[in-house]
Amino acid sequence: MRVMAQMSMVMNLDKCIGCHTCSVTCKQAWTNRSGVEYVWFNNVETRPGQGYPRQYEDQEKWRGGWVLNKRGRLALKGGGRWHKLVTIFSNPKLPGIDDYYEPWTYDYETLTNAPLQEHTPVARPKSLLSGKDMKVSWSANWDDDLGGSVEHGDKDVMLKQISDKVKMEFDKTFMFYLPRICEHCLNPSCAASCPSGAIYKRAEDGIVLVDQDKCRGWRMCVSGCPYKKMYFNHRTGKAEKCTFCFPRIEVGLPTVCAETCVGRLRYIGLMLYDADKVLEAASTPDDQDLYEAQRGVFLDPNDPEVIAAAEREGIPQDWIEAAQRSPIHALINTYKVALPLHPEYRTMPMVWYIPPLSPVVDVIRDTGHDAEDKGNLFAAIDALRIPVEYLAELFTAGDTAVVDGVLRRLAAMRSYMRDINLGREPDLAIPEGVGMSGEEMYDMYRLLALAKYDERYVIPTAHAEDAHSLEEIATECSLNYDGGPGMGGAGLPGGSGPFGEASGRPNPIAVENFHMLRARQTSDNPVDPADKHTRVNLLNWDGKGAPAGLFPERKGDSEVGPGGTNPPADSGPAETEPKP
Repeated sequence: MRVMAQMSMVMNLDKCIGCHTCSVTCKQAWTNRSGVEYVWFNNVETRPGQGYPRQYEDQEKWRGGWVLNKRGRLALKGGGRWHKLVTIFSNPKLPGIDDYYEPWTYDYETLTNAPLQEHTPVARPKSLLSGKDMKVSWSANWDDDLGGSVEHGDKDVMLKQISDKVKMEFDKTFMFYLPRICEHCLNPSCAASCPSGAIYKRAEDGIVLVDQDKCRGWRMCVSGCPYKKMYFNHRTGKAEKCTFCFPRIEVGLPTVCAETCVGRLRYIGLMLYDADKVLEAASTPDDQDLYEAQRGVFLDPNDPEVIAAAEREGIPQDWIEAAQRSPIHALINTYKVALPLHPEYRTMPMVWYIPPLSPVVDVIRDTGHDAEDKGNLFAAIDALRIPVEYLAELFTAGDTAVVDGVLRRLAAMRSYMRDINLGREPDLAIPEGVGMSGEEMYDMYRLLALAKYDERYVIPTAHAEDAHSLEEIATECSLNYDGGPGMGGAGLPGGSGPFGEASGRPNPIAVENFHMLRARQTSDNPVDPADKHTRVNLLNWDGKGAPAGLFPERKGDSEVGPGGTNPPADSGPAETEPKP
C-alpha cells in the first residue's frame, strides 16, 4: 500500500442555479489575457446540451482518454508512442475555433466618439482574433437554459445512447446545470499524451500542472484529454489548464470558483488513496464497474493501518486529520451520493458530482401532488426512467442502479428531514429503507444543506519545508503572460511572452503573499490594528502639505498641521522661544 494525498472537489448539482459566477471569476483570475480569449478553465453547461467545446464527449471523434487493448491493458485511445511520433507534426484530432467559439468584443469606441446624427450608433461585434466585424453565432454557453431543445438537442452525444422514441422529450422533462473544471485525474491521459513530458501531477496534493519551460506546443494533450480541459494559447504556443488555484490551496483557501459560488454547491477536501491500485482499477474490464473500482482505491483515513502507512510516506499529521474531516470522503464513501463524471474514460477523475434530484421533485409538484412525500418521490424515481438513464450516461457509464440508489438517498433525506423540521415524529423506516441510520441521514442533511465555510472547505496548508519547491513550481505555471497573476516582465516593452518579447525568468509566486491574502480575507476587520501606525489616512487630508504618516517624523515635528498634516517644509522657519 502506497498512500498518497489528493485534493478533490464535489459539486452538488441540486444547488447550481446556472449564474456563471464561477466562470466569470475564474476568467478574471486566470484567463483574462491575450492568447486565451476563448478559454474557460471553469464553464457551466446546460444539460442536455452540446457542451463546451461542442460534443466534447464524442470520443469516437476526438479519441480522448484510455481504452483497454486486446491484451486487456490500458492504452491511449488516440494511439501510443509510435502513432504520436508519426503524427507529431500533424495532429488532426483537435477541436477548431468553431467547436469552441470565436471570441468577440464590441466596437464601443463608435458609441462614445460618434458625432451627433439622426440614427443611434451601433457597437458592432468585433473578433478578438482577427479584429474584423463578425456575426455572433456560438459561444461557450450559447445553448444556456435550452435543456435539449429541438434545435440543439439532437447534437447531445449522451442522448444518442437513448432511444429516439424518448430522447426529444427531455426538454419537457428536466434540465440541469453542469459546472466543469479540470478533473485532476489519478490517471491523467493528458500527461500520458504529452511527448515533451511537460504535464505532471504534483506528488504532495495531486494537482495536475503544465511546465511551461518544457511545453513545446505539440497539442497532443488537447487531443488526449477526454474532458477537453486542456487548452492551447495561440500567442505563447504553450498548453494551459486549470491549476486548481494552487497558490490559494497552499495557504488553506478554496479555489476562486468555490469561493465565489453563489449556491454554495462546491466542497473541497483531501482524499487518501492507494497509488498501487490505480492502474488495476483503471483496467477494470466492464465500464460499469469503474465507479466501484475507483471507490476501492480510496482509503479510510480513520483506519490505523492507513494512518501508519501515510506517516511512513511522509504525509504530515495535519493532512491526515484534514482527510479525516474531509467532506469529499464523506460524500463519496460514507454517504455514497457523489459520482464521477464519465468514469468510462478510465482517467480516474477527482471532481465528482451529486446528481440533481430537482427534476423529479419538479415533475411531482407540477402534477399537484406533495413533492416531498416519500411515496410520491420514490414512485416518481421509478417512473421517470428518462432522466435516470441520462444521468447514468454521465456519471456511471450507463448503470442506472447506482444513480437510482443515489436519488433514493437524496429523496429519503428530504422526506425524513421534512418531518423533523415540521415538528413531527421522524419515521426511521425512511433512512433504513436506503441503508442509512437516522443519525447518518441527519449528518448528510447538515453537510448538504447547512455546512459552514470551514466544513465545506477542509484544506490543509502547505508546510514551510515545501515552500521553496512550491515557489519554484509556481514559476512553471501557465500564468506568466499579460494579465496573468505571474505577470513575468509584463511591464517591459514588447509585452511579456517568449519569441522576441520580454525575456528572463519571472519572479516566483511567494507563499508569504498568499498567507497575507488569507489573513486579509479571514480577519474580522479590513484593517489589522497591529499595523495601524504604518498606514496613511487620507480621509481628512486637505490636499496641502504631506499627510500624517507619509514621511517619517522629524525631530521637533510633534505638532500636526491643519487637516492632519505636518507643517510643510517650505512654510518658513518654525517659531522658537527667544534665546536667553
